Amino acid sequence: MIPQITVLDAGGQYCHLIARKVRDLGVYAEVAASDTPASQLAGRRGVIISGGPSSVYDPASPTIDPALLRAGIPVLGICYGQQLMAHLLGGRVEKGERGEYGFAQFDPVASGSLLRGVSGKQQVWMSHRDTVVAAPEGFEVLGSTATCTVAAIASPERGLYAVQFHPEVVHTECGPQILSNFVREICGCTQDWDPAGQLQSLEDQIRHAAAGRNVFFFVSGGVDSTVAYTLCLKALGKDRVHGTYVDTGLMREGETEFVRANFPSLIIEDAREQFLNALEGLAAPEAKRNAIGEEFVRVQQRILESEHYLNGDWVLGQGTIYPDTIESGGTAKADLIKTHHNRVAGIQKLIDEGRIVEPLASFYKDEVRAVGRQLGLPEALLERHPFPGPGLAIRCLCAEEGGVAERLGDGWKLPVRSVGVQGDSRTYRSALAITEFPASDDDTASLINRMDSINRIVVAVWTAEEIGKMQSVPSTLTAERLERLRHADGIVRRLTLESGFDNDVWQFPVVLIPFGTPGRPDSVVLRPIYSVDGMTASVVRMPAELMAKTVHELRAHTDIAGVFYDITNKPPGTIEWE
Repeated sequence: MIPQITVLDAGGQYCHLIARKVRDLGVYAEVAASDTPASQLAGRRGVIISGGPSSVYDPASPTIDPALLRAGIPVLGICYGQQLMAHLLGGRVEKGERGEYGFAQFDPVASGSLLRGVSGKQQVWMSHRDTVVAAPEGFEVLGSTATCTVAAIASPERGLYAVQFHPEVVHTECGPQILSNFVREICGCTQDWDPAGQLQSLEDQIRHAAAGRNVFFFVSGGVDSTVAYTLCLKALGKDRVHGTYVDTGLMREGETEFVRANFPSLIIEDAREQFLNALEGLAAPEAKRNAIGEEFVRVQQRILESEHYLNGDWVLGQGTIYPDTIESGGTAKADLIKTHHNRVAGIQKLIDEGRIVEPLASFYKDEVRAVGRQLGLPEALLERHPFPGPGLAIRCLCAEEGGVAERLGDGWKLPVRSVGVQGDSRTYRSALAITEFPASDDDTASLINRMDSINRIVVAVWTAEEIGKMQSVPSTLTAERLERLRHADGIVRRLTLESGFDNDVWQFPVVLIPFGTPGRPDSVVLRPIYSVDGMTASVVRMPAELMAKTVHELRAHTDIAGVFYDITNKPPGTIEWE
């Protein structure tokens, strides 16, 4: 099937999401390399250039065939795509004084075809460091934000359009309208894609990938692995699909019991001691993720070699979804944000050998749930909050060295670092602790954008001592710290379920950070967020009564030194802390 729209991949975290949003409009789209020759794009009704982590003035940065901008095909540049278009056509791009990450207010100053139906100030989503400071000759500036004077440009006579913000993410309220204007009105695309009813195609893909071999699945009980496992059962039959649940010791309270009750046919493999031994002494986020991923491979191989009925003729089934591959640097120019456990070297070797079945690798979480509903899976399973494959290991932060909080004008810079995503790049920076909730998300974003050394802001809801008297000490992943987190997480889960707050959030990580007092070395961070696809996320604030009850229960039943509340959207903070 020839796509009407091609998305050129400049390494952006949201590249594939752009194609998916075009498909949601009923128009087939595909992703191609940014430097695809213009001649190969002949016949397309439109082209979109994605965002990316690079700077256009870097000679090694991704580019496009300049002939594309003279080919008469409508082109839309997004974020880095706008900067690249401006750069190639004689505009000026410079490094901004500060990056702009998260919410911003877009003020349109012109309408025209791209912004038809968009009027008044609009909430948009930004993630960039560089900025266009002068549009190319012949381009009209369509709007600005407080820190970006050239936030959208157009040259309708040439069919060239660009925006600095991300219309493909759910938090850009006018995004669907802008994409629809480009795809339907400017490009004149016709409907040729039905985003629903893909079961038959998925089953065909599974049968092709399996090629007569058996499929072995390691089911976690989460949405992704459950849907992928069920798809394979439907496509291949129960005699060719075998499932095991691995208890890594990194699961939440009651998780193994839940899986045992809902999947009675699964084999339960106790590997708690093996995983804890593999993680001993590790503190760096990527080291932990890689150790867990490689340990999964070892467990899988051991189990497979012990199952005589497979006779060596097997492939591994995984519930990998698209954000896993993107954040693992899974496209040619994408930056590594974090290595997912299903993308470590051992798994990559199986991929290279053609021994992997991943039916959901092009899907996002909400699409996976839609497929699950078509399969008839119960809502109790489909609506479970996402839980990371590495489990509590990436919610139990470690520190290679200790330190004390540093007093800054706006709060305390904690001696604890977490992973973030800013300008489509990975960051590993400190969190800033403040004592009161800001009036709005805009205030939070503005504070982060002003400070290069942080990627998160937390509110100190309660601490056993003044923040300046607390400290971080060198710490690794231990059974004691995991149990401390597991117990705190269990308390928070129980209270959110009882209150109904569980229904208001997409995911609620509870994080243990090595920051406390000599007798209580750890604190807890609460991270309730709302998202659709996991690529962007916004903070959800707990009701005051529930917050007070949660803090009371944590103080009474755990030995933590503080409770902090993460008020950082994604970007600049990732959902997990690592």
